[in-house]
Amino acid sequence: MKNIFSKILIGAAALSLTTSCSDFLDQSSPSELTEETVFNSVYYANNVLNKVYGSLTNDQTYSQYFPIVWCTNSDYELVDGFGADASNTSSERGNMNYNQNPGWANLARAWDAMFSAIEYANIVVNGINNSELLNTDSRAEALKIKAEAQVLRAMLYLDLIRHFGDMPMKMEPSKPDLSNAYLNKTNRDEILDFLISDLEDASNNLPWAGTVSTEHVTKGFAHALLANVALTRAGWAIREASIEGYETAAGSDASYPTQRPSSDVRQALYEKALTHLNILINSGRHQLNPSIENHWYLVNQLTLDNSYRENIFEIPMGLGRSGELGYTIGVRISGASSQYGEKGNSSGKMKVPAPYFWSFDKKDLRRDLTCAAYTLKETNGKIVESFDSNKPFEMYVAKWDIRKMSEKWRSVAIETGNAKWMSGINVTKMRYSYVLLMYAEAMNELYGPDQVGGCGLSARQALGQVHTRAFSNEDKATAQAYIASIPADKESFFNAIVDENAWELVGEGYRKYDLIRWNLLSSKIDQMKSDYVRQLEEYPAKLYFKYKEDGCTIDMSTVQWYATKDEQDAIAAEGAEEGWQNKTFWGAELTDANQINLLDKLPKISGGLNETVKNRYLMPIGSTTISASNGTLSNSYGFSN
Repeated sequence: MKNIFSKILIGAAALSLTTSCSDFLDQSSPSELTEETVFNSVYYANNVLNKVYGSLTNDQTYSQYFPIVWCTNSDYELVDGFGADASNTSSERGNMNYNQNPGWANLARAWDAMFSAIEYANIVVNGINNSELLNTDSRAEALKIKAEAQVLRAMLYLDLIRHFGDMPMKMEPSKPDLSNAYLNKTNRDEILDFLISDLEDASNNLPWAGTVSTEHVTKGFAHALLANVALTRAGWAIREASIEGYETAAGSDASYPTQRPSSDVRQALYEKALTHLNILINSGRHQLNPSIENHWYLVNQLTLDNSYRENIFEIPMGLGRSGELGYTIGVRISGASSQYGEKGNSSGKMKVPAPYFWSFDKKDLRRDLTCAAYTLKETNGKIVESFDSNKPFEMYVAKWDIRKMSEKWRSVAIETGNAKWMSGINVTKMRYSYVLLMYAEAMNELYGPDQVGGCGLSARQALGQVHTRAFSNEDKATAQAYIASIPADKESFFNAIVDENAWELVGEGYRKYDLIRWNLLSSKIDQMKSDYVRQLEEYPAKLYFKYKEDGCTIDMSTVQWYATKDEQDAIAAEGAEEGWQNKTFWGAELTDANQINLLDKLPKISGGLNETVKNRYLMPIGSTTISASNGTLSNSYGFSN
């Protein structure tokens, strides 16, 4: 019978058939190996590490669940669930509207898949700790392998904590007698403190990007992830019980309070985050791509940006094998197409709402790079763009667009036929723009907006880099004027950071978790809804626009998003003779009795967040997980077992 190491190595070799973005899975393995043999060989130890990376490409980890579905709902990222669907607790529609149900099968699937990856990481860390390689010329390589496993383990634990709160802390492989298999919950702060220390250790043993691919864990990702863990540890979280010495949020749930650490602990954590952000920024290894449009083009092309390395760590997916960016989220193509395959794509799990679109400066390039209020469909052999009528909560996320994807991808989509295709687009777990936003947040918290930090930037300058990049050269002055106009008090500047976080990152799996640690999730969702009601009279009831000469592509420069009533009447008078098209649009909510009354559905969006327990954003532990835990696990926050 093959032992566990043989199974791991065989699995790692098999994964080379299912992923293709990097060479770390192109490994072979013998059928029988001992633990001693495996971890006294750099080659075989890397094979076990590859099993950790490979585990990140499952649907239940980062191919679908965590980067596309489970990061909804925020204020501006909505699951595809409205009306009755929002209460459907047997699917992601109800659960991501915070009507969570322990019986939802995906809870246990995600838990099992994430802890399986953690188990492989534990095997690597333990194996290297006991390896003779540490006493040889291969010591540095062995420590690098261990460090990669440590960082991946920290990433996995952080994402689990964000969704389940307190949980078992397991930092060693399972023992044959299962004596450490059934563990009670550990307070998440203890786990996060361990992760901070572990990431500091790991950062010493990793190379910078440039010497290795950003599809591997690098020193930069270790520093950035540590900062993110520290900011999470300093932030607000709903608790199973009140913790003495912690600050309790106003209006918090009596039984399950939302709390954060004391001010002195928070200051130390912000200082810790800032230390590591300074190291990363000072390294010069990562920069913003000057063109936000080119950044997203390269992502869609499956091309690593080796000039700027804005994406600090990308989980490598495999074309035709894994990765649903562009399929389950992205610009929608409806139905069969000779250019893009018989299936089209769903692009339906995550949507963005009208108030988000309306929040952008009109000159901000990110608006149209993030919000697609249109669908693609092949008609008479041509791909035609059509606006989506009165769907103010159902815009597609335009960052992923099949029209920007490579010919290699296109051939795979066509060959797949009438089946779901896998885009192979990497999941970006850390972007340099997010590093700059974290830096701005930490500097503002400790020193205000305008004091210069250890990397030569003030909070205002860091924020300005992110904001200004998103404007064309002709409009840079508009962006710079906005940054200069932000008041110099901490609260005003923090609010500007919260806004920039949305404009820069919506759709990418950051927003929800930042709103949680800022204790803004509920209030920002409420604000989105009230903004919608307030803005209804501003939205066009009919959207006027023209097509380009091809008759298929909307000329976005002609779209009358913000036309006054008089301007709309003038356009209507010109009519089709001048090439104007029109579509019933968001403002029809107030004018067209035949439209579905979206105001009635508005309370359903994220309707469960405060329904039973205030601020209950956490998921319950799955019923089958609890049943299999030997009595060590149970649910909290008012959930049944």
